[in-house]
Amino acid sequence: MLDTVAQSPDIDALMNDIGRKARAASRPLAFASTESKNTALNAMADAILAHKDHILSENAKDLKDVEGTDMLASFVDRLTLNDKRIAEMAEGIRAIAALADPVGEVIAAWDRPNGLQIERVRTPLGVIGVIFESRPNVTADAGALCLKAGNAVILRCGSDSRRSSQAIHECLVEGLKAAGLPEHSIQLVPVSDRAAVGAMLRGLEGNIDVIVPRGGKSLVGRVQTEARVPVFAHLEGLCHLYIDASADLDMAKSIVVNAKMRRTGICGAAETLLVDSRVASTHLKPLLDGLAAAGCEIRGSAEVLKLEPNAKAATEEDWSTEYLAPIISVALVDGISGAIAHIGKYSSNHTEAVIAEDPAVVERFFTEIDSAILLHNASTQFADGGEFGMGAEIGIATGKMHARGPVGVEQLTSFKYRVRGTGQIRP
Repeated sequence: MLDTVAQSPDIDALMNDIGRKARAASRPLAFASTESKNTALNAMADAILAHKDHILSENAKDLKDVEGTDMLASFVDRLTLNDKRIAEMAEGIRAIAALADPVGEVIAAWDRPNGLQIERVRTPLGVIGVIFESRPNVTADAGALCLKAGNAVILRCGSDSRRSSQAIHECLVEGLKAAGLPEHSIQLVPVSDRAAVGAMLRGLEGNIDVIVPRGGKSLVGRVQTEARVPVFAHLEGLCHLYIDASADLDMAKSIVVNAKMRRTGICGAAETLLVDSRVASTHLKPLLDGLAAAGCEIRGSAEVLKLEPNAKAATEEDWSTEYLAPIISVALVDGISGAIAHIGKYSSNHTEAVIAEDPAVVERFFTEIDSAILLHNASTQFADGGEFGMGAEIGIATGKMHARGPVGVEQLTSFKYRVRGTGQIRP
């Protein structure tokens, strides 16, 4: 299907038609029963497992296409599917089905002196556009999350994952059919032409309510610059890990290696390690030895190089680089004040972690740093909607309007007010 439609001479007409179908589907979805949505979600998970071999076969073709290209290893990792990742995909959809339905939830309620009863109630956003690269699992995560929150979704994958995403999308449609929900509730853009992205950013004649980009800095930057509709996004994940003088060294070693090396290509991977200068002589070398043993390249400040001459010299650019690779920049700082100052200067406001036993240090870290996710004595790799108990995430937002941090089902809703009276008129 992707190849045949890809020759369409009028991308705008194609995309606007997709937008109209999504808007039409969003109306019955907005009041679809929890039971029907959960039926669809569980049927989707069943279909993904039943068609695992086909999904893997299509993924192998996608991987073959990128062989010999200059695609970053981190992107190849995101593109790759295997038995475990497909099982996790299905489990994630079932976890979303098990979540409470946010639609119709009364967020707040109060009575006015004149007898009016007012409720603030969650309601779907409408139609969500998701533009992503290399991550075929986003097809399942985004489709399932949007459905649970009563939204229609238009998915535009990168050309590198088009076969994998198509195979997964077919499973999602199978689930929608099983539950009797509109098939256009989850649509996959059938063209790889970049003009399709531009059409989505223009809003498809007012039919897209929110755009969520998942991909590299260039994609996210383009979306944030050109979008005429609201955007939930983060430009990059410049995540910091601060080791305080009060930190338990064994705990710090374990967390540092995990935060950087568990998966280097995800946005929650630590990119900069900050160590309290008061414990540089006792803590720095064990921490760097652990990273080096795991295969990580160290780029240190001048002060770090004095204690670890085998490290490479960090440049000013390193402090602002999201490596997405087994590389980390390391600096010594003047306690929590120095860490806060460094993070304030270089952070992308995604995720930061503090390893400390001093509660006053932790309180300052939590109070004075304004990133979307802050952790104490835990790896930055927990910056993930699934790990937050959201089943999955459609992305991580670092802005301050509406959604921030992992974007799950609740963040994919807005609200409306219901006001009940008994004949009141305003004097």
